Amino acid sequence: MPSILNPAAIWPVVMLFASNIFMTFAWYGHLKHKSTAIAIAVLGSWAIAFFEYCLAVPANRIGSGYYSTAQLKTIQEVITLIVFSGFSVLWLGENLTWGHAIGFALIAVGASFIFRG
Repeated sequence: MPSILNPAAIWPVVMLFASNIFMTFAWYGHLKHKSTAIAIAVLGSWAIAFFEYCLAVPANRIGSGYYSTAQLKTIQEVITLIVFSGFSVLWLGENLTWGHAIGFALIAVGASFIFRG
């Protein structure tokens, strides 16, 4: 396997982190403002999701030169858990429990098998 310090290995991960922040806000950010009309929440979410796509599509295009599509999807899912954990605590004010930590850790362990052989 080529070096992990290869820009084709690093940039997709960085871009997927950024895109996931946008998408998490698009999907869940409106929950902090439930009194807003649903149509406005939908339109606002679409506007935010546009920026997610502007990062995710090139990240996957660049990343496909280094990672398999299964690996790219796995990276994206693990990033989703990391970003969502921070988002739910910092934006929504929810607590993470040991059950969450154990469940996320088991998902990460399962994800690691995608990168073996």
